[in-house]
Amino acid sequence: MHASTSRIESAGPTTNARAALTALVVDDEPHVRAYLRLILSALGVSEIREAAGGIEGLELYQKYQPSIVLLDVNMPHVSGQETLSRLNEIDPNAVVVVVTSKNEITTVREFQALGASGYVLKHGAREVVTSTIEEILDTLLDDGEES
Repeated sequence: MHASTSRIESAGPTTNARAALTALVVDDEPHVRAYLRLILSALGVSEIREAAGGIEGLELYQKYQPSIVLLDVNMPHVSGQETLSRLNEIDPNAVVVVVTSKNEITTVREFQALGASGYVLKHGAREVVTSTIEEILDTLLDDGEES
């Protein structure tokens, strides 16, 4: 299976600490992957890989062990729920942010029960998507300093 990858350099000096973080974006829609890649890059994440589906995402996770995964809910073949369940088997400590187009509390609760760290709406305000991802990245950095 061919893996789509993209390396983007840090956005600037205020994001230097985040340059050590890596990300994997798993979504079947190329424009959504590009949008999330832009946000992660602007937040200073230096290495961002992409997968167009759950199986490819799981393969890339195993190979690269990214700091954070942005995971689409609705994908063909292997759903976001199944992907997250399998990801938890691989790494119960994986940091996963669910990406959804529907703001349904049942979906959010379902993914939280599976261990998701948060969620963002695909078509939500860019500032909200950015701040949600930024908070989780900062938590990752804070946890790393305490270790």
